[in-house]
Amino acid sequence: MKKIRVENPVVELDGDEMARIIWHYIRDKLIHPYLDIELEYYDLSIENRDATNDRITVEAANAIKKHGAGVKCATITPDEARMEEFKLKQMWKSPNGTIRNILGGVIFREPIICQNVPRLVPGWTRPIVIGRHAFGDQYSATDFKVPCKGRLVVRFEGDDGTIIERKVYDYPGPGVSLAMYNLDESIRDFARASMNFGLMREYPVYLSTKNTILKSYDGRFKDLFQEIYETEFKGAFGEAGITYEHRLIDDMVASSLKWSGGYVWACKNYDGDVQSDIVAQGFGSLGLMTSVLMTPDGKTVEAEAAHGTVTRHYREHQIGKETSTNSIASIFAWTRALAHRAKLDGNAELANFAPTLETTCVATVEAGYMTKDLALLVGADQRWLSTTGFLDKVGENLGARMSEG
Repeated sequence: MKKIRVENPVVELDGDEMARIIWHYIRDKLIHPYLDIELEYYDLSIENRDATNDRITVEAANAIKKHGAGVKCATITPDEARMEEFKLKQMWKSPNGTIRNILGGVIFREPIICQNVPRLVPGWTRPIVIGRHAFGDQYSATDFKVPCKGRLVVRFEGDDGTIIERKVYDYPGPGVSLAMYNLDESIRDFARASMNFGLMREYPVYLSTKNTILKSYDGRFKDLFQEIYETEFKGAFGEAGITYEHRLIDDMVASSLKWSGGYVWACKNYDGDVQSDIVAQGFGSLGLMTSVLMTPDGKTVEAEAAHGTVTRHYREHQIGKETSTNSIASIFAWTRALAHRAKLDGNAELANFAPTLETTCVATVEAGYMTKDLALLVGADQRWLSTTGFLDKVGENLGARMSEG
């Protein structure tokens, strides 16, 4: 069988622990046999990030920026225990955060639906895509304990001499305080990325806020999304037959439980963190979730699995025990990056290969071949395969499909 020629590179970011073991198997078993492709490789293992003083992460992000498509294996973000384990020079920042800061954009997460994996929300039959604005808000806030009775005042000092001062609260005694921020530019980019993703998937887009309470803060999100929609996307949305709407987050959460799916839900930072996990669990498994970082112009994509490095399984692997680790999200990281490469290059064969691998993967599970985590969800009588056993079965089925077509 002739390999599909891919003219331009995909940037490959290697990772850590069990995710890395799976990653290499996927690449060698499901990618290289079918694609004549250049993978621009960066080793983002914790050891190599430490050895390069994390320069490798910056170089990888800039490579994605250059080529437009990247695929990333799960990596370790070190804490104190990892600092000691790997004898690190310092507690390096999350690679995902570094990459996101360089590329910009929004993280879109959506479930991978297998019909025989039970859903906690049975009515969810189509994907719900959560777009999380990963800038500012609680994650970059300034908070502190208030030690005694007193006054809290917030003050803005503009470079042009503008002074804005507001009394926040008269404390009768000890308590806590929080101040957070966001930027018009970042909110506009959030809107553009969300609407470009909606166009790409032909899904309607919803923004949820609590603008009735945070009239200026959340109201700014509402107003800027509407501005971007009206000036840049209204015509394209009309042609695609999709819509944009703002909803209060209370209403959106309630509606999401009643709707069947098939939409993009743009969430502020904390809301997106929470709702992506709720959606993943509602569809059956945190291990069946894709994660795609898309830039506001829709031209650059970095895809990864939404899970971690599966340390517990890696410890078993290290002592020679067989594991049954779910590799589906890592497979879909590859397919989403390849699908974007196909779109950028106008490569019809590659554009067909990516969804073929996805449907093969899902069909394999629906035929009763799966890893232990999914088998436990399906039922006590469901048999399961080892890590490599499942990937071998997917490889066998993919080979059959590719031979047919």
